[in-house]
Formats: sequence, C-alpha cells, structure tokens
Amino acid sequence: MLRAIEKIESRSFFNARKRGLAFVVFALFFGLLPSAALADGISGYRAHYAVCVSGRSGDERLALRKFRKNGGDFLLLVEPASLRTSIAPASSIRCASDTAENIRHRFSSSFYVRAIEDSRRNAGKLQNAGFTRLLPSGKGINLTVDLCPSTLPLDRVLFTRILEEFAAIERPVPLGLSVTGLWMNDHEEDIRWLVGLEGSGLIAITWINHSYNHRYNRRLPLKSNFLLEKGTDLDYEVLATERKMIENGLTPSVFFRFPGLVSDRALVNIITGYGLLPLGSDAWLGKRQWPGSGSIVLVHANGREPIGIVRFLELLRARKKEIVNGQWHLYDLRDSVVEHERESAK
Repeated sequence: MLRAIEKIESRSFFNARKRGLAFVVFALFFGLLPSAALADGISGYRAHYAVCVSGRSGDERLALRKFRKNGGDFLLLVEPASLRTSIAPASSIRCASDTAENIRHRFSSSFYVRAIEDSRRNAGKLQNAGFTRLLPSGKGINLTVDLCPSTLPLDRVLFTRILEEFAAIERPVPLGLSVTGLWMNDHEEDIRWLVGLEGSGLIAITWINHSYNHRYNRRLPLKSNFLLEKGTDLDYEVLATERKMIENGLTPSVFFRFPGLVSDRALVNIITGYGLLPLGSDAWLGKRQWPGSGSIVLVHANGREPIGIVRFLELLRARKKEIVNGQWHLYDLRDSVVEHERESAK
C-alpha cells in the first residue's frame, strides 16, 4: 500500500498540469497525499551518490540523495570534512555519479567516511549500536532529543529552560532532534515553533532520522522488534522520513537513531550503506543513566517520558555554576564526531 501511494504521489506531480487539479484534490480529500508534499512538490526522492564540486569555491561535497521539487532536480549533500549537510539545486553544482563504495574508498581519509567505519565497530550489539560517547576537549554533553510517534504536545519546557541557561553563553545552542515521520505528521505547529527558534539564531538543530513509523510490538522479543520486525520496508523508513523533513523545511543530517536503540549487524550495515551514522546513547535519562563528559544524552520530548525531562532539568541545576562560568557546554554532534575522529587518528 505504501509503495502504491508513493507511485500515486509521484504521478500526480508530473501530470497535474496536464490533467488539471481534479485528481490531486480527490487524492488529498481521501488522504492519499500529504498536504506538505503538495505544497512543496517533492517527488522521486531516492538514494543517489556522486562527488560534487562547487563552482564558486571548488569545495568537494558528496551527494547522498536526489529528488525533484517544483520541476527541478535537487541534491542532499554532505561536506566530508565537517559532516554538515545542505540542499542545493543540481544545476548549481558539478557532479560525477559513482557507487557509494567507490566514493568511500576515494574519501577514506575524510572524517565523514572514517566516522561511518567507526560507527560499525559495535554493530553486533542488539541494543545501542553506533556512537554512544564522543571525545570532548572540555566538559559537557551532546544532547539528543527523541520525538517518537505521539499526539501529545511537544515538551517545550525543555527548550525554553535550555535557552534560559545557555543562550547568554552559547548562541546558537546546539542540540540534536531525532524525528519520526509519524510525529511530524501530527505536529506541524511544533515544527514551525522549533524552526522559528532555529531561524532566530537561538538554537542550532542537527535533524536526526529516527525512522518513519517507529514500529514496536510489545509481544515480540527485541531481536525481531522495531526495525527488525519482519516485513519492515527500510527504504520507506529511511527515505520517507528524510523527504518528510525536507517537506517541512528541515535539512536531514547524516545521523540515524534506531527506534528503541535496537539493531543487528545486518541492519547497521544497511543504514551505513545509506551514508548514515548510527547514533546510540550512554545516558538515556529516562532509564536512570547519568551522563559523564562527552556523553550522548537521550531524552524524549514527545510527552511520553516526563521523568527524562525532569532529570535533565536536575542536571542543569547541578551544573549551573559551571554553565555560567563557561566550563560546561552542550556540544554540536557534528563537531564532536569530527573531534573524535581527529583525536582517534593521533
């Protein structure tokens, strides 16, 4: 059914002008097409690998995805030295398509490709594969906030308190947001609020792919649950989430968080095959795990784990003096991975 909807969606954008808007209105009325997709005209979203060179600066960037929007081709790009991603018209940059394997071999010394390889080292674990802690140059943490499917309001108090504590010291304040497609479907106003904070320069968000459906069956063991559940369409779980991000004006990062932090070696290899870095946590606050310096902290702000929010606010109170004195920080995940890879290579 999902693939059928994808095909309907794609055809509608290419043929709407010829056939009029009747089919599009009909499809939207019956829930076949998401309204954001209609507004932005995104279709043909797919994995696409290429080495690209900017005409102005000559800097090399790697293409990870390609899609059509409002009649033009666009690329999702990553800078291999900084892990920053961006979206650009394909016509604005010179690219040479290649296989992901060849590109990784060519850029094997880059921080990005080294991070992909590094993130596979604990791939055999059933829970918490990928990066769980990063090497800091000072004291602080990498905060990640998960937004699993929920119709409950966003826990905005988490963000307002972070700004109260850090805005005068760190601006923008960095944090990672792990979003699911289903959460985005139900929280357009919350997304606009977050984008507004980012646009004002108060926060800098690394948007992390957390799968589209975040499937969970309480009757199944972990080894066959979440994304390991039989029948899971990984293409959809990964690519539809990124497309939904872009439809909402967000730029997907190169990070992926497994639902429930559950995976196996084969799944890790598939995710890294998309050019994504699995992201775990050594401090899931809702599970009474307390962070140390460099920890990747996990809290949920989807209204379903208030104890994690409470404990994070306790952490802020405990570190208040150090925060005020600039001795305890929130780190940007991308910078932390780059520093981790640089230090690991010494």
